Amino acid sequence: MNFLAHIYLSGENDLIKIGNFMADGIHGKNFEDFPKEVGQGIMLHREIDTFTDFHPIFRKSKHRLHEKYGHYSGVIIDIFYDHFLAKNWNSYSDVKLESFADHFYHVLKDNYDILTDKTKGMMPYMIQYNWLASYATIEGISRILFQMDHRTKNRSGMQFSVKELQEFYVDFEEEFTQFFEEVRVFVKEKLALL
Repeated sequence: MNFLAHIYLSGENDLIKIGNFMADGIHGKNFEDFPKEVGQGIMLHREIDTFTDFHPIFRKSKHRLHEKYGHYSGVIIDIFYDHFLAKNWNSYSDVKLESFADHFYHVLKDNYDILTDKTKGMMPYMIQYNWLASYATIEGISRILFQMDHRTKNRSGMQFSVKELQEFYVDFEEEFTQFFEEVRVFVKEKLALL
């Protein structure tokens, strides 16, 4: 799961959303330095990642790309799955995707002081290019994958994976839909325990 799914799965609490969003850059017990709900979001992110990485449907999607993209295949599937979430957003939320994205950008601005340096550095680009809403189109996904490939000094070849997205579009979408129902149930149970 990538940014959009992690934020969406966080429920209504904005601080949990922030923690879930920026968790990748926070290691060990460093979450204890943040407000309690941000720490809960960080822990939720880790639970979602573990659930995802070992899930047979996610692994099936990933396997389709593994020969060509190696260990980057999981990152690519995270982005593909965000695409299908954004594309089918109205099936998962009564709030329009643009409004959801705008609200989250405001949440980041309003809580700037508690963000990690990495998040602060990324935030202007995220807002300027409206990453969350851009996931809904193939063009938006292409841009994201190009930028991520650039960050790996073009070693990953991620920018070319749009070809596989288009070639196996129906398969990836069906896998996402099945997987996302299961991860939503899993997260609902986890949120109840926070």
